[in-house]
Amino acid sequence: MTLRIIATGGTFDKHYDELAGKLTFSESQLPDVLKRARLTVPVELEVRSSLIDSLDMVDKDRQEILQSCKNSQEKAIVIIHGTDTMRETAQVLGAAKLDKVIVFTGAMIPYEIANSDALFNLGFACGVVQLLTPGVYVAMNGQVFLWDNVQKDRSAGVFVTNS
Repeated sequence: MTLRIIATGGTFDKHYDELAGKLTFSESQLPDVLKRARLTVPVELEVRSSLIDSLDMVDKDRQEILQSCKNSQEKAIVIIHGTDTMRETAQVLGAAKLDKVIVFTGAMIPYEIANSDALFNLGFACGVVQLLTPGVYVAMNGQVFLWDNVQKDRSAGVFVTNS
């Protein structure tokens, strides 16, 4: 089995710009992250041409992600996505009912910052994507949620099932 990992941006892939004093995007850190994770399963990495914050995503971006999933020969897909609108993009893919296992993950703290949850969330997502039945899921902080039964609890900084 080969996994496809699609990097869209989000906090996971942000860099700290010391001069500007803010988080920005430059080149994706995913090639280095994958080396550090030491995955032994083959991976096809797809980095979108422009990494963006999920708050800046529009319908066109979501349709491009959907098209990438449709075009993928791999049946197991992990999408690294910003947490703020992860559910909205998952909804677009869930409604498409593709015969693939698609798992969204991300990070609350950028990969390159100490105590980041990025590496754990990616490893967890890469593990569960190989075990789940076809559908769309969100895998964050050691839990797996169905795309239509998840929300971000902004006050706690975690994902929870819908109330």
